[in-house]
Amino acid sequence: MGHTINSAHNFAISCVADLSNKSGHIENVIVKGNKKAVVDARLRLKTSIDAIRWLTFQACSFRGHDESSESVNQGNFLEMIKILACYNKEVKEVVENAPGNAKYTSPPVQKEILNAFARKVQKTIREEIGNNKFCIIVDESRDTSKKEQMAIVVRFVDKEGFIRERFLDLVHVKDTAALTLKNSICCVLSDNNLSLQDVRGQGYDRASNMRGEWNGLKALILKECPYAYYVHCMAHQLQLALVAASREVFEVHQFLQDAIFTINVVSVSAKRNDDLIAEQAADIARQVDLGELDSGRGLNQIGTLQRPADTRWSSHYKSICSLARMFGATLSVLRSLANDRSLSVYARGDAKGSLTKLLSFDFIFILHLMKEIMAITDTLCQALQQESLDILNALDLVSSTKVLIQKLRDTGWEPLLQKVNSFCQKYEVELPDMNGRYVDLSKSRKRHDNTTVEHHYRFDIFTVAIDQQLQELNSRFSEQSMELLTLAAGLDPRNSNSFDIGEICILVEKFYPADFSNQERDQLKCQLSHYAIDVCNHPDLHISSSLADLTRRKALTSGLCTSVMRKQELKRIVSGI
Repeated sequence: MGHTINSAHNFAISCVADLSNKSGHIENVIVKGNKKAVVDARLRLKTSIDAIRWLTFQACSFRGHDESSESVNQGNFLEMIKILACYNKEVKEVVENAPGNAKYTSPPVQKEILNAFARKVQKTIREEIGNNKFCIIVDESRDTSKKEQMAIVVRFVDKEGFIRERFLDLVHVKDTAALTLKNSICCVLSDNNLSLQDVRGQGYDRASNMRGEWNGLKALILKECPYAYYVHCMAHQLQLALVAASREVFEVHQFLQDAIFTINVVSVSAKRNDDLIAEQAADIARQVDLGELDSGRGLNQIGTLQRPADTRWSSHYKSICSLARMFGATLSVLRSLANDRSLSVYARGDAKGSLTKLLSFDFIFILHLMKEIMAITDTLCQALQQESLDILNALDLVSSTKVLIQKLRDTGWEPLLQKVNSFCQKYEVELPDMNGRYVDLSKSRKRHDNTTVEHHYRFDIFTVAIDQQLQELNSRFSEQSMELLTLAAGLDPRNSNSFDIGEICILVEKFYPADFSNQERDQLKCQLSHYAIDVCNHPDLHISSSLADLTRRKALTSGLCTSVMRKQELKRIVSGI
């Protein structure tokens, strides 16, 4: 009985054999299976990470409109996974044999990987900043989902002495109130272990409809950190800010809308552009025959109407100039379109509406007013866009621009009115009675006052529009920021001949007293004396093209820390401008 197959003895022998076979133990089988699953899972995750890294660097979207298995295009991310699998058998095997509940390619995992990348980048930026001071540059935009997004950039001098600008974060803000923006900025700085007390400069676009909010934000940050001086960010287009300021005048805002609409109507097709060019050529020939234009090589070139665009420098000024120059040709094209029965009622209606606007005194008056204002400010706008900006020359341009705009305000009314009247007579536009009573259609008859037409155009439009420009320039280039930049420009190697040790000491004493100890301030004069001599005499520093270039050359030049103003002092000053 003990030797039968099902005997207890044979069962015991089988159990002993199983016990002796360690490779067959359940825990070893499970561990072996788990090890393979872990290796496969890591390879799947690594594949997803590589795909996300490539798509991120190339600024490509991840998701597809249809990511189902039957889709011919599942989106960039999943299609990239397929390509990686085509060139690697191991990747292909783990991707095709992934468990049904695996989420390595799911949108939540994609976001987690992206967030990990972002935190790693932010950590690197934080390490670059170290204990140095920094500036913040902030802008906002509404995305396609109608959410307000705020972008934050930090500008600083790194540990090696190089000036850096790094994109730190993009955050959603529930509203654009100044306090909300300030709290969001503080949260971003805190998340990255940065302090608002270390901010030494702030810059905002302020070309949008949020100009008031930016002003409030500037005041809130200055209240908490008095050394966070506002300086106009050269990356922001000054002309757009000035245009936005002029839009505060309702009539100017309406003019800009009408001008853009008219340009779109005339330039919507190649045929209309051809008609405009033909009319312009005929108009130029007629004016030359009448002696109104000089003829010669390079004169009276034929062009097209230019659309204003926020991404093109000085485009608003060029757009207004082109409309004024091609006013007659534009009228001819609009008349032709308005009477063309082959066009739809809508197209003819748009042309007739634009024609009515152009032939109004309001439109012509503001066209010439904005052309005069922008002609004055365009030189400054162009200078601020130069890659290597001479601060002192730019500040001189700021001052002269303010003077010229003030002069236009004080003495420019009569010459402007004469130009407008002459232009209206040329194109048979009815002139209003300047002594008559102005009727504001936005008010009821009971609320009408005795305002004259001249008073309306001179004070409600001309004066207010110019005052908006002056206010914007004074806000962006206040006396404090002008003084700060003037003093800091003394460190620019291009201005070495006008280097003034006393002014640099004033810069430190007045604007950055908390950043320098009493001992450092006492030693500063001596260090500046060495700095002045070495920058002029050292071959590598003397050829520096800007203060930023000086810090770069100083970082690359060894053995200068003893002879040139100590790197720490220079970095603290540069961080604030």
